Amino acid sequence: MTGLPQPYLLTVGETMALLTSGHPGPLAHVSSMDLGIGGSESNVAIGVQRLGGHAVWCGRTGADSLGRLVRREIRAEGITVCSVQDPEAPTGLMLKERRTASTQKVNYYRAGSAGSRLSPEDVDAALIAGAAVLHVSGITPALSESAARTIRYCIDTARAAGVTVSFDLNYRAKLWSAEEASRSYRELIPLTDIVFGGDEEAALALGEHDAPAELARRLAKLGPAQAVIKLGSKGAVAYIDGQILVQPPVPITPVDTVGAGDAFVAGYLAELMNGRSPAERLATAAKTGAFACLASGDWEGLPTRDELALLDQDEAVTR
Repeated sequence: MTGLPQPYLLTVGETMALLTSGHPGPLAHVSSMDLGIGGSESNVAIGVQRLGGHAVWCGRTGADSLGRLVRREIRAEGITVCSVQDPEAPTGLMLKERRTASTQKVNYYRAGSAGSRLSPEDVDAALIAGAAVLHVSGITPALSESAARTIRYCIDTARAAGVTVSFDLNYRAKLWSAEEASRSYRELIPLTDIVFGGDEEAALALGEHDAPAELARRLAKLGPAQAVIKLGSKGAVAYIDGQILVQPPVPITPVDTVGAGDAFVAGYLAELMNGRSPAERLATAAKTGAFACLASGDWEGLPTRDELALLDQDEAVTR
């Protein structure tokens, strides 16, 4: 593919249609639901695009109305979409149930989905080689054997071309076991330049728990120069080029925390592509993560560049 704005972020993964109940209560008694989309990798792409970067999303959708919805919504954010339309499998579906005003449950209907049938042939090698950053997550290898091969192909192709590889562990217990995830993480982390994960996810990858700073150090010892531990409302801790950085949280009252981790990654990668310092990357990441929590939906609350000042905070502290 030619004519893409430079530099660009390339994301690869499954985006699903998303049904959300508008009011708290059992899903069995909900009379109407809102229809949208959601997917970790496309969330990151949207976040980078809104911050003034350029992003490309690659995936596989069904040749159905929900697939058209996914492609249209991502394109509407200014993102370049490279999507194979699968006539033999449906677009995956996600349901959000608001059981109480402050809690929700997410169910996935993605077994046998078009996204789970992603294959290496679906992603152009030249598109990977031309990217500034390739971003993938641990969700995609859990979907199927062919999806796992696709992620390994994308990473190998990016490494051969000198493209920075970003990997968010993003463990999903409903997709695979802890043992399967740990094996995959241990295989992929050494091939990446940046790794993101919560403290529980990092412990899963490493085989034991530890303090966040030590988890970051140990992840970096596996190969990545940048290891970031996302701690949600407690901020973040990172080990970047031999230094520990502590990022304070942004104080907010959350509305919906789903998608906050993806927003954090988007903020970090957008600043990385802008040539910002590690402290600036983490500060923006904390703000974008907080913004995502201030609105319902996986990505709708992601900020534009000029909105970041609304959540000014202290920068990360090096120690």
